[in-house]
Formats: sequence, structure tokens, C-alpha cells
Amino acid sequence: MAEQTALSGAAVLSLLDLTRKARHAESARELGFIAVNDSHALAPYRQAALWLEGSGVYGLSGVLQVEANVPYVQWLDKVCRAQAEAGHTAQRLTAAELPPALGAEWAEWLPAYALWLALPGSAAGAGGGLLLARDLPWTEPEIVLLGEWLDAWGHAWRALHRPPRGSLRALVARRRGAADDSRPWWRRPLLRWVTGALLLAALPVRLTVLAPGELVPAHPAVIRAPLDGVIDTFHVQPNQTVKQDQPLFGFDEALIQARLAVSRQAQATAEAEYRQAAQQALSDGRSKAQLALLTGKIEERRAEAAFVEAQLARARVLSPRDGVALFDDPSEWLGRPVSVGERIMRIAEPGDLEVEAWVPVADAIPLAPQARVSLYLTASPLSPVEAEVRYVAHDAVQRPDGSYAYRLRATLVGDTDHRVGLKGTAKLSGRWVPLAYWALRRPLASARAYLGW
Repeated sequence: MAEQTALSGAAVLSLLDLTRKARHAESARELGFIAVNDSHALAPYRQAALWLEGSGVYGLSGVLQVEANVPYVQWLDKVCRAQAEAGHTAQRLTAAELPPALGAEWAEWLPAYALWLALPGSAAGAGGGLLLARDLPWTEPEIVLLGEWLDAWGHAWRALHRPPRGSLRALVARRRGAADDSRPWWRRPLLRWVTGALLLAALPVRLTVLAPGELVPAHPAVIRAPLDGVIDTFHVQPNQTVKQDQPLFGFDEALIQARLAVSRQAQATAEAEYRQAAQQALSDGRSKAQLALLTGKIEERRAEAAFVEAQLARARVLSPRDGVALFDDPSEWLGRPVSVGERIMRIAEPGDLEVEAWVPVADAIPLAPQARVSLYLTASPLSPVEAEVRYVAHDAVQRPDGSYAYRLRATLVGDTDHRVGLKGTAKLSGRWVPLAYWALRRPLASARAYLGW
């Protein structure tokens, strides 16, 4: 009993030593050499052969280089292949267990008793096994011990042939392992991850874009310059409440007054010439012909004077309605020449507001009528202003920063306490789309613009 215990302890120590050597092997050839030569420390044998399905006879005991064309190696390849195809894991072999054609040559190549040990799992992606042969029958303890050793050796072999993480070989090996998994599909981690990713990609979300926005008057009265001239004075201040017909600003009237005086003097001169010609016509028939010409001249001078008088009246601009005067700093307008039609200010009702947003060309998503718009004001980001799309401009307009954008106007859903002119970010809500489209819309558009497909 003590001798068997000592032998068992020695066998375990040998197994640990072989396992350590297998773990530290630096190449497949070194690992194969350990399998066919150093396994002798666990159980004595005369000949050993390592066979791999993808490579055939990979290693022989006592031989550094295997010659695949010699008869011995070819016969061993057939024997090992027959055992692998039969699915044997640990099989005692004699000539009687082989097909007659192979068993007839047994005595020529191997001792009487052999042992076939299949590699556990896969080795380098292929099946294989270790064939040991000797003159004595194999005992059960030896088979168990050699099986443990081959299991550790197979682990070292797979670690040596494991592809780098993230490489194409690693991906193919993982896919192959998933395909060979015998568990139900709902229990396979890879398929569960793929199914979860597909479900997440198909999750419907609202297609939204962001655009710079502002609160603007919905229906303002635009006050434009009625004539060419220089603004002389402002009668109101920015954001001041005004009444209808209240003076807003006035032009410099000095030039207009001078032109009016000249026009009136020219009219008076024409009328004096007419009276003189009328007196001469009483005694001179030729003077009667000049009366019609002088009458036309009087009408011309009278029209010029009336036009200048109208310009003088327009030089004093009045408010067309009640509201709030919206314009820039008056000091920037005083003394500046303006042209006819140039916008000076706007008169807007205090509660008549709507949202104006500028949608970049890259974010011009389809928006249905009355699509929802949320304006997050910079001054009050926690209380968005809700609105519904009223219209989206057909043509893009160049912005001050050089980019192009579409003008969008949205009607407020309810009342708001915010004043006109406050700026922020408008969130435009479009149709429902899959999450994958929502995430890939901009990258796909950029790739298409870059690649041209």
C-alpha cells in the first residue's frame, strides 16, 4: 500500500512538472516534442505519435523531423484517422481492433498494445490525438493519468494558437464556436447580444434637430424710410409703447424746406409771367399764343411745389397703430443717410409673438404642418416655449456667418411672459424613425457627400 502511494505521489509530481513545461513552451514544435517524448515520465512506452486532423502525423517520439512520405508515417496517419472518425476518446488498441488492411501491418510497425487518447475539445481548430504503443497492456490508472496530462497539454496548445484579441481570426473562431453551440439560441450570449442590438436599433424615436431660434413679432408693422435723406431726430426710445399717429422720428427738413421755397418761388415767377402775357394779349395778338405755354409752366411749378410739400409731410413719420417700437440704438441712426424703403423700426403688439428658427441645410428634415417646436431660451432654459410650425421657407438664405439656412416660423401654442427678441435653441420634432436611422443620419449624409454615392 505504501509503495502504491509512493508511486501515485511520484506520478502526480511528474504530471505537475509536465504541465509546467507545457505552459512554458514557446512554440508548437516544442509543445509537440513534449507530448511524444516527455509523456514517458507518466507511463512507459516504446513509441508515440501525435496526430492532428489538419496536419496528419505532427510528431514522433525520438524523431526531430517527421517525413510524411515514408510508409510508417502514412500507415500511422491511416490508423489515427480511423480512430478520430470513430469518435474514440480513450481506446486500447491491438491489431484486432483495426480494419484488416491496417491490422495486417501492425506487427511491422508497432508493439502489441497501443493506447489512443483523443485531444479534448479542439487543437488549433482541428481534432487530433496521441497514440502510445508498448509491449504490455495498458492499465486503467495509467489511462486516467495520461488523460489528465493530455487535457492540460491541449489547454496549452489552444493558448499557444489563440489568435490576437480583435483580429479577424479571433472573430471567425468566435463565430464558429457560436455556430457549434448546442444550447438553445435564447441562451447563447452572442445571439442574445445581437438580438438586443437589433431590437434597440429598431426602437422608434422622434427625429429631432436643433436650430438657433428667437421670439419675434408675429404680425409687425414695418416702418421704412419714406424718402431719401438723413434722420434728424427720434421721438421714441427702443421698446417704448406708442399710440397710433404718435410721432416716431423725423428727417432733416432743411434741404426739403429749401427745395420747397425754390419751388414756390418758381411757381410765383411763372404766375407773374402769365399775368404779364395776359395784359399784352389785349393789344398784341401774338402774345395770346404764349398763354397756353405759360399755363402749362404754372401747372408744372405747382406740381413740383406740391411734391416737395408732400415730402415735407412724410419727413415726420407717425405710428400706424398702437404697439411697441422695436429698433436699435437711436444714436446709430442719427445723421446717417438712408434710402427709400430701408427698414427703420417695427411696431408690434406686446402679445403677438411667434418663434423664428433658422434650420441649417444639413438638418432640413421633413416637417409636417403644425409640427411641434420647443424653444429653449438662453435666459430661461428650464421653461421652454411651445409652438407649432406655421411655415418653412422654400429657399435657403445666407446667414451673417456665411452658412445657409431655411427660415421657419412657428405659432405659439399658449401665452408667454417672455418678451420679443429673446434668443435660444429651437428643438424641431419630425416623424418617428428607428433609432439606427436617428443615430446614423448625419454620418451617412456626410459619407455620401464625401464619397459621392
